[in-house]
Parts: sequence; C-alpha cells; structure tokens
Amino acid sequence: MTTPTLRDVGQLAGVSIKTVSRVVNGDPEVAEATAEKVREAIGVLGYRPNPLARSLRTGRDEAVGLVVETISDPFFAAVTEAVEEAAREAGLFLIIASAGATVDEERAVVLGLLHRSVSGLIVVPCRLDYGHERLPIGPGGVPVVFIDRAPEGFSADTVVVDNEDSARRATAHLVAHGHRRIAFVGTSLDRVPLRHRLDGYKRALRDAGIAYDAALVVSHSRGVDATGPILAGVLTMAEPATAVLSANAVAAVDVVRELHGTGRTDVAFVSFDDFPIADSLTPPVTVHRQDPTLMGRTATELLLRRLRGEDGPARHVVLPTTFLERGSGEIGPPSSPDPC
Repeated sequence: MTTPTLRDVGQLAGVSIKTVSRVVNGDPEVAEATAEKVREAIGVLGYRPNPLARSLRTGRDEAVGLVVETISDPFFAAVTEAVEEAAREAGLFLIIASAGATVDEERAVVLGLLHRSVSGLIVVPCRLDYGHERLPIGPGGVPVVFIDRAPEGFSADTVVVDNEDSARRATAHLVAHGHRRIAFVGTSLDRVPLRHRLDGYKRALRDAGIAYDAALVVSHSRGVDATGPILAGVLTMAEPATAVLSANAVAAVDVVRELHGTGRTDVAFVSFDDFPIADSLTPPVTVHRQDPTLMGRTATELLLRRLRGEDGPARHVVLPTTFLERGSGEIGPPSSPDPC
C-alpha cells in the first residue's frame, strides 16, 4: 500500500495541494468549512507528514517546538536543557516558548510554532483544552508529545510521573516521623499535576486516619510575585502545622526562604521536586525528585519515532521518582509538654 501524499489529500478534499499544506500547518486564514474537508480527508487516508524525509530532500535541519509552562521553574529549565541537547544530537533545531498566563496566550504560542512549520511539538499543557481545540496536531497532523501532564480527551504520546502516588509517599514519610498536622503548599493547585499531588496528600492522611483540614492547604503566587508570608497562617493557628510538603520546586524555594528567614527550621519539610542548593541548606532539604533530564530525553525520543513515520497507538510513559532523605523531612514534631 502506497503512503498517502498531499496530492492524494487534496484530490479527496477537492482542494489544491497548497490549501492542504496550509491546513496541515495551522493557517487560521483557511475557511473553516474547507479546513474541515481537508481534516476529514487526512483522517480517511491516514496521511501523516514526514518532516525528516523533507529535511533530507532540502538539505536543511528541521525545527521542533517546545512549549513549557515557564522556564523560570527549575524543573522546566532542566527539562528544556535535556530536550535541547537531545534535539541537537538528532540534527534538529529547537524553538522554545513559554505557554503564557492565559488560554489565549497558550493557543497563540502553539499556533505560532505551527505557522513556522515546525516538524513536531513537545508540549506541557497548561490552560488550553487540547481535547476541544481544532489544532492540526497529533494523528493526521504535526506529531506532538505531551510531558508532565496528559491533556484530557486527546490521544497522544505522553511522559509523566505518578504524581498522586509520589505525593502520597512523601506525606506518609512525614506521618511516619510522627506528624499529624502537615501543611500542603503549592502554586496553581487547581491544575494538573498539582491537583493530583494534593489528592495523594489527602490519601496519605486518610490511610493514616488523620482528618483532612483545608486550612492547612496553601495556594500562593509564584516566586517573585508572591506577596507576604506564606506559612504564617498554618504555623500560628491553634493547632499549628509541624511539617510542610511543597507541591513543586517554585513553592519549595518560597517555603525555605520563609522558614529560614523566620528561624523556623524546626518545622519538618519535604519538597516535591529538587531545586538548586536544596542539599546545601541547614538542614538539607528532603525531596521527592522527578528526573527532568530523563523526562526531556524520553519525550524527544518519542517525538523522533513519530517523525520517522512510526504509527501505532499513543504511548503513555510513567517515569520513576526518587525519594532522598537529607534531614529536613526527618525532623519530628515538638514533644508535648509534661503534665503538671
């Protein structure tokens, strides 16, 4: 069976090859009715672009796009570095973009990369509902791999960790060291994967017979945008927190800044994700670490397979996490005073 071409798609849809190319590359100026006919023809024929073959014909390196939530996050900075290195090794040029703060900004970033005819995309889905967007990506369009979180209602290769179980284990570690008042701190807790980490925190409490207290869950602004103390409320309430679990590296940096700045290093602390100098503080910070380098390289390898024409069902790769006991997560709660 011959591989379907742009010409085949155009003939079935009743449009020119140029129009098919514009639809495949996400040109918003194509009339929606025409674009829909092209997408239907692509689905019927099973057409897939072959960017690497085109690269060999033209003698030019191909570009792939990487969309991350923010490169200021230590985790995503490490992912970006890994993807860039792997892309370079494959002879691909990487275009890096942040998703922005709104749905419209994220959509514009993805479309902007598609308009530049990138061969493929690696995306951290943030606010955009990819399952309902009419983007020429995935099966029949530009190959895409999602990392860190899988968008709902969209079938594509993904590379993630088990956020819920990892957070459950981190919380259970604090419980095992005697803590029953454990604060959970993170940014944007309404979004995956932090929502799944909060679920894991709740599950660990439930498994230990500890009642969930919403007053111990703190959602705050990112890094330099944070205003005022983060932990003051949970550390000064009638039954204060004796331990803290941060949901990501950005929150962890703010937490350690506050704990050390207020002399509260007696509070046990575990960070979900490692961050620079975490092992150099006093006490060193216990972390439940993802491997951003492995995540970036795995995502790039999956994308390369699709660019080389690999078909088949979407792959869902779940990478392992590592718990590192360094000291801060092994601090016990203060002893109860002796009765008079």
